Amino acid sequence: MASIVCVASGCVSPVEDEAPLDLCGWHLAVAADWVDSRDGVTDVLPSPCRLCGSRLGVRWPSGWLCAVCEWRVGDAVDDELPAPRVDVVYYLRFEDRVKIGTTAQPRQRLHAIWHDQLLAFERGDRQLERRRHERFADERFARTEWFRLSDALSAHIDELRAGIDDPWSLFARWVSEATARR
Repeated sequence: MASIVCVASGCVSPVEDEAPLDLCGWHLAVAADWVDSRDGVTDVLPSPCRLCGSRLGVRWPSGWLCAVCEWRVGDAVDDELPAPRVDVVYYLRFEDRVKIGTTAQPRQRLHAIWHDQLLAFERGDRQLERRRHERFADERFARTEWFRLSDALSAHIDELRAGIDDPWSLFARWVSEATARR
C-alpha cells in the first residue's frame, strides 16, 4: 500500500491511516487549534461558575465562559447589585389539580402554597398567565387559579418539561442570564 503524504504546501510528512483529511498530525493539530480559537471548545470548567453553579464551559483563547449563563470565569460577581427580576409562570400539582400562577419570587411564593409537586416553570408575567388561564378555561375551577389535570394541560406541561430534569435549574439559568446581561 502506498504511503500518503500531507497535502499542506511543502510538507512531506506521512498521513496516519485514521486521519480524516490528508494532513499529517502536526497540520491536523494546527487546523484543530484554529477551529478552537474561532468556535471555542466546550469542556468542564476549572471550577463551578460563581454565578449559576454550572460546570460546563467554553474555552476561548481569551479565557473561559460559562456555557449556561456566559459569565466570564474569573470576573467578580457584584453582590451589591439587586438580583434581576425574572417573572415566571409556575405549574403546581396538588392531588389531581394544577395551579397556574405567576411570580417574580418563586421560592417565597411556592413556599406559601400547599402543593405536592412543582411541575414546571415558564418564563413570563401576568399577561402570559392570563393567556394560559384562557387556554385552559374549560378545566378551570370557578374563580380560582386551579385547573383539572386534563390531557391538554398535561401535554402543555410535558412540553415545558422536555429536557428539564429540575425546574429550579431552569429558573437559576434565567436569573444568571439576566444577571450576565447587566
